[in-house]
Amino acid sequence: MSEADEPLAAPAEPVLCPHCAKPDALCVCDSVAPVDNRVALLILQHPQEQDRLLGTARLALRALKNAQLKIGLSWPSLGKVLGREADPAQWAILHLGAAHAKDLPKDRELIVLDKNGAPLPDQDRALAGLKGVVIFDGSWAQAKTLWWRNPWVLKARRLALNPQRASLYGKLRREPRREALSTIEAAGLALSRIEGRPEIESALRKSFSTMLEKYRAALASGAVSPPAPARKGRPPRRRIKKSAPPPA
Repeated sequence: MSEADEPLAAPAEPVLCPHCAKPDALCVCDSVAPVDNRVALLILQHPQEQDRLLGTARLALRALKNAQLKIGLSWPSLGKVLGREADPAQWAILHLGAAHAKDLPKDRELIVLDKNGAPLPDQDRALAGLKGVVIFDGSWAQAKTLWWRNPWVLKARRLALNPQRASLYGKLRREPRREALSTIEAAGLALSRIEGRPEIESALRKSFSTMLEKYRAALASGAVSPPAPARKGRPPRRRIKKSAPPPA
């Protein structure tokens, strides 16, 4: 067999960072200085989450000292997820869709809601004593699946975002709503407001911004492919029970 007849070797798979699971062209782990957060972060990621290049769950894990990432569909309790005793009433679930933006206090970017999706009257008291925040990571449909398959989340407090700044994603990824943020942005906003430490949000946004800069550079050089265009048309509407609004 001549050299011309020999089969071409398959292209080598890119080496992924063991921390952020991104190729070297997008990895920013060496520049991340982890923040020592008092309020814990728990990210529950849907196993079919596909946004490997622009996803930020593992970057958030890298940027925070007190954080966990779990991949799956359901867990019998919060304690089983964490691997230790935990009272969900002392935790909060971050979600969207429970209240309209016009109904949220304009002077607050993080709002605690009651079971009907209305802001609680004493916000500072509602945020006091929180030991952790849960964020669902995945598409809108995947996040709803995680919500319905984990009934223990109904025992937790409910948080809504009302960010004054749009996501740093910009045109790179179309978010379903104005108030939607990336996982790392949502975590930074929530933790910084609960702890009263704006430096948490600043540190996480900086890491995210650096990652996006590397992504745009890799995109321009052809090292990565552009994100798939959003599908046209509205997704099918589903009836949602008022007692359990969909999560972020």
